[in-house]
Amino acid sequence: MKRVCVWIMIGGLILWLPSGAGGSNCQVEPSDPGSEVGLVRHLSVDCTEREREARAVDATQLLQAFREGKGIDLAGVVIRGDLSLDMLAVDRLPPELAGMKDLQGLEVRMIHGPVKIINSVVRGTIKYGSRQGLLVVQGPVSFNGTRFEQVVDLSRSVFLQPVTLSGAQFLRESYFVQGRFLRGLYAENTMFGPHTRFHRSVFQGPATFRQSKFNGLAEFLEVTFEKDADLSHSYFTLGTGFSGSRFQGRADFSDVTFEHEAFFTFTLFDGDVYFPGARFQSTADFSDASFKGRDDFSKAHFNQKPQFTGAAKPATVQAAQGDENQVIPYAIGFTLLAFIALLGVYLIRSR
Repeated sequence: MKRVCVWIMIGGLILWLPSGAGGSNCQVEPSDPGSEVGLVRHLSVDCTEREREARAVDATQLLQAFREGKGIDLAGVVIRGDLSLDMLAVDRLPPELAGMKDLQGLEVRMIHGPVKIINSVVRGTIKYGSRQGLLVVQGPVSFNGTRFEQVVDLSRSVFLQPVTLSGAQFLRESYFVQGRFLRGLYAENTMFGPHTRFHRSVFQGPATFRQSKFNGLAEFLEVTFEKDADLSHSYFTLGTGFSGSRFQGRADFSDVTFEHEAFFTFTLFDGDVYFPGARFQSTADFSDASFKGRDDFSKAHFNQKPQFTGAAKPATVQAAQGDENQVIPYAIGFTLLAFIALLGVYLIRSR
């Protein structure tokens, strides 16, 4: 009986041990960040949410690493607190941007190392709010698989290396107004929140939004895509604007869905543009758009007649509308033939 009591007590102690004690598999994984990284934290996939919260990283630690001229390398962590990048010291414009006249004379703040936050949760805001200044990120940026629960505002930022957002989730607004992406942006299977803005941004490298979902307003107004832009299989739930933008390379909108208005007014398509299988469930306005390369609107579906006022109407749209117009007379003819056949059968049987 005493042995039974002892085992019961031991079992109770094990059940009441705090998370992380005893047989926890949550580990801080080793890593080799290199000299450019000042803050490193990798938590293993075996960590529970409670264990990640207990090992949370404070936003002030990120800011301190940036102030020291270093980058960050975080994986599987929780980040608490707001990160205000306006707190960084004023710096000089790097040599890579010396030839860009529109950036001269601006107040510059720098992040010298890489910014890597993958498969993590960011609880607070990330903002660069200077109206006259410029934020320059010298290293690559990777937010793969990370969930941002508050506003992310990286407007007026220049990214010298590739930016990767694939698999990320932006639950609130995300702003990249007047951003400049020298080596491109990759946002495949990314979920954007109630308002996404890339207004007047410049993509000097490829831009990929393949299979991404925009759960709110999406603004790509007056954006310059110098290389290929891939928005195929993407989904836009609210109004979307590409008006005044310029696609200098290939523009791929294959199988894209626009639930609400889609505006491409005064948009310049210098290269080939593809809309096969696209679904426009509301207004599709291409007024004054310019199509200089090949265009493909084959099997595109328009719930309303698309608007091409002042634009050279693509041949594939004309063909598609012609086919739709022929459906009605063919259907009427088929109905009449069926009626005549049934009438003949009735007359024969009535004799």
